[in-house]
Amino acid sequence: MRLYTIGIDVGGTKTAYGLFDQDKNLIKKIKTPSDKTQTSETFFDGICGTIHHVLAAEGISRSQLRGIGVGMPSYVLFDEGKIIKTANLTNIRNFPARSYMMEQMGNIPVVIDNDANTGALAEFRHGAGRGFKHMLYCPVSTGISTGIMINGQLFRGSYGWAGESGHMIAAPGLGIECGCENKGCLMSYCSGSMIIKHVQQKIADGGPTLMTQLAGGADQITTVHILEAYDQSDAMALWAVDQMALYLGAWVYNQYVLLNINCFVFGGGLLHFGDRLFKKIRHVFDAYNQDDMPVYFKTAELGEDFGMIGAAELIMEQ
Repeated sequence: MRLYTIGIDVGGTKTAYGLFDQDKNLIKKIKTPSDKTQTSETFFDGICGTIHHVLAAEGISRSQLRGIGVGMPSYVLFDEGKIIKTANLTNIRNFPARSYMMEQMGNIPVVIDNDANTGALAEFRHGAGRGFKHMLYCPVSTGISTGIMINGQLFRGSYGWAGESGHMIAAPGLGIECGCENKGCLMSYCSGSMIIKHVQQKIADGGPTLMTQLAGGADQITTVHILEAYDQSDAMALWAVDQMALYLGAWVYNQYVLLNINCFVFGGGLLHFGDRLFKKIRHVFDAYNQDDMPVYFKTAELGEDFGMIGAAELIMEQ
């Protein structure tokens, strides 16, 4: 009997599902929107419904499903499979997601982890981290965080949320409140979602920018418009990219000082900024770093499939 695994990558705007055969080949993938207004129960009802749809479409019985791995942009109490809180899907909190899904799916094994951890597993085993003993996977997108690989193993910490490095405090009590419910965390200054809020605040204060015209209104601005305006030398867009680089560079340096891991693999939606952003991040890092040992900045190799691959690896490592 052929066995299959499903890997699910939940993001702030979309959820991606991958169906893998027993040889780890990705044989089907689909995406659905992530609805920020849904309750925890409704959100996971939707996930289970999509899984049932995939199985039915492929003619796969539940007995052939080895397990379901889910990567969440959340603080996950790993041993219990409980989601404590989710910065970009704020209604998903204090929810026993693993037990809920297993009940909905007829006790099929479910493993739930932070999405940075699933990304780290994928890139360490199959992507840019191959050949390194230690690696930090650093997704930079709607949010920022870290998946920590030490001696070839994921380091989750005491409760499961080691690597929530984007919520380290950089400016105590200042700035825009993040989904973590603090002001002044690193993510609140440089993630894709939060830099837009800074731009919108500047526009509300009367600052001129091409981004309003490019987007059709301040409330429609995305990082795509920041990039388009940057390429036209728009002053506010230049400021936004410089701010992102400053805080992201400090973020990377802080992790290097803390863990002395020399391989950083960057993934996530902000990769589309390319050298406009990442050369600046490297410059900030190098300005802080006073040692001459090699430190590698690498780009994730698995493209948009990394989250699904890593989520499936949660099951395959069992």
